Amino acid sequence: MSIIKLHNNYFKPYISKEKVDETVKNLALEVAKDFKEEIPVFVGILNGSFMFAADFIRHYPTACEVSFVKLKSYDGTNSTGNVDQLIGLNEDLTNRSVIILEDIVDTGGTLQKIYDIFKNQPIKTLKVATLFFKPDVFKKELPIDYIGLSIPDEFIIGFGMDYNNLGRNLSSIYKLTTQKMTNIVLFGPPGAGKGTQAEHLKTKYNLVHISTGDVFRYNIKNETDLGMLAKSYMDKGDLVPDEVTINMLEAEVDKNLDANGFIFDGFPRTTSQAEALDAFLSKKGEGINGMIALEVPEDILVARLLERGKTSGRPDDQDETKIRNRFNEYNTKTAILKDYYTNQNKYFGADGVGSIEEITNRISAIIDTL
Repeated sequence: MSIIKLHNNYFKPYISKEKVDETVKNLALEVAKDFKEEIPVFVGILNGSFMFAADFIRHYPTACEVSFVKLKSYDGTNSTGNVDQLIGLNEDLTNRSVIILEDIVDTGGTLQKIYDIFKNQPIKTLKVATLFFKPDVFKKELPIDYIGLSIPDEFIIGFGMDYNNLGRNLSSIYKLTTQKMTNIVLFGPPGAGKGTQAEHLKTKYNLVHISTGDVFRYNIKNETDLGMLAKSYMDKGDLVPDEVTINMLEAEVDKNLDANGFIFDGFPRTTSQAEALDAFLSKKGEGINGMIALEVPEDILVARLLERGKTSGRPDDQDETKIRNRFNEYNTKTAILKDYYTNQNKYFGADGVGSIEEITNRISAIIDTL
């Protein structure tokens, strides 16, 4: 689960699919205990309760009937307070036990309308079962007989509930949020000037620059538990597992939770790493705003690195064959991540040729739109 955008708003994970399913099942079994000797009629309130009603009926252990009524009380993210009946019941409910299935009860406006609909019906009994209940904003003195989960006054979507007609198909529950951080994945081939740009961008936007290489060196030098674990793999010539790397990065993020955001440099490099980063950030109500890749022709990069090799002392900056092999590795990994972030509409290429200031301005123009 990660942060999603619907229309102009962001929603972050709130209640997992597993928790929702468990709650629905428990509600169904609780109701069944009270109606062992009869066949009740369950009435789902559309549109929001269609997924709840379907799962509830699947979990209900004995015979029952189901019908629906359609009401409307929401406009955008705010309750209008006015509830209009769109579709009524046509079934004969004489001397029947009716249980209303509501996806959510907040102010009680919809619930009041339900009671008004049924007050003149010759039914045996009327009960209400709601998946979610907002006690802080409930304004009516009406009975709610079965409650799945009581929640704060948050605007939620998923499992049948929507934001302006989107989000009903989500199997988990999300709540409205506003990302307070700007989180960038900065990519660029060797010699593209990624490190230089990261320094300028972190100052301009007050971001924290997290370089995977720097994090590794810090943890190994200071002999942290994660550093020693990483070193044990490196000493054997093995790749450091993604779990160790992401744990190091999580520790860096946790040190700077009051930051305006982060520039992730050198991570992720694989789809699994990108998914792990998304999962970690989503737990904090955050996400990656965009992956920005510096684009520079390979021949220009080779010339830059060979020139840098005259003073850097790095052997891999002094051999053109090794340099081009590094480009091949970069292109392979970037292609995978480009697809990953493109699918989320978060991939942005930036021309990496020109002066430092010109390139910074191009990247800044991208960040300003995120």
